[in-house]
This record gives sequence, structure tokens and C-alpha cells, in this order.
Amino acid sequence: MPSDEQPFADIEHALKRAAAALRDAGIPFLLGGSLASWARGGPQTRHDLDLILKPEDAERALETLQQAGMRPERPPEDWLFKAWDGDTLIDLIYCPKGLPVDDDLIARGEELSVLGMDIRVMALEDVMATKLLALTEHSLRYEGLLQIARALREQIDWPAVRARTADSPFARAFFVLAEGLGIVPESGSGSRPQPTVRVVTPQGSTAT
Repeated sequence: MPSDEQPFADIEHALKRAAAALRDAGIPFLLGGSLASWARGGPQTRHDLDLILKPEDAERALETLQQAGMRPERPPEDWLFKAWDGDTLIDLIYCPKGLPVDDDLIARGEELSVLGMDIRVMALEDVMATKLLALTEHSLRYEGLLQIARALREQIDWPAVRARTADSPFARAFFVLAEGLGIVPESGSGSRPQPTVRVVTPQGSTAT
């Protein structure tokens, strides 16, 4: 297993502990990143445990997780804090690129049952937009994005994501790839591709 990956059971455990601590402290948050897609049937992740918070709640959230027994970290970046549950990293993101975290963003999230807990999960359009806008020349990986898009393509408002990421050349390149692979519809052809239907007839019968 690559050094930056964690057993999924460890990620689940950290999510349960963090979500319970923030809920008990009355701190609103969203489950974001790849886990937000996994919660809706997307691919399992061994990297991301992202919790999205309003900037005014970030410091208190970090202190809350510290009180719950996690190790806090204040990196030099001005858009997130980190907390460690053993070897599992939790990113507390309060200023994702291109997306202010406010009451409207929290409200757009969907309340889902995740690991037996009711957790508000980031809207898929917000997940895709933040991931696409985070792409740079030095951090340019499309594998995870394509996996999410393929698994959840019929749940995503693609025109909305295109419009929000239109200024990014890396996002535009993603859509060229995704269109070529038949994952997302071409621009202007509609928000969601038509599902593929396979008709299976009994052996020996004649299909009409």
C-alpha cells in the first residue's frame, strides 16, 4: 500500500470520531472530498477525509478534535487545518479554492446516513467544482475525478459544473477527456447522459 494511503477501516473510524465530536460541539460541517462521492455510491477512497467548515468555526473545530484525543496541526497554508487520528489525516478545510464556505454552502449539502450516522454531505456539484479548481500544473491527476464522474454521472448537474470551472484550463481538459470516454455529455447536449440499457433474452429465444 502506498505510504499516503490508509486502510479504509481507519478512515471510517476517524470519520465517526470526528463527526461525533463536531456534532456534540454544535459545529456545522460538511463531509467533502472523495468521501462525499463514496457516501452516494462512488468509489472507495484511501486518501481523503475532508471536512468542510466555515472559517469562523475552523479554530474551534480543531480544538474540539484535539480535546477528542486527536493531534492538531496548523500548516502554513491559509485554507485548512489538519488533525491526526492515529495515522489517519483529517483535513479541516475552511477556504477551498473558488468556493466560499458559508451557510448557503452548508445548506446545499444533503443529509445522508453515513456509517450509521446522519451527516450532511457536500453537494456533488460543489465536490466536482472544488476538485477541478484545485488542479494545477504541479498537481494534475485526473484518475480520481474520472472515477467519480463515471460512477455518479447521472447524479451530477454537468452544465453547472462546467460554468463554474470554465476559467480553468485544467477543468476544460477534464471535460475533453470525460467527453471522449463517453462519461459526460458534450457541451450543450443536456445535463446528464442517457443510461445504457442492456437487454438480455433467455437462451434459445428469438429477440424481437
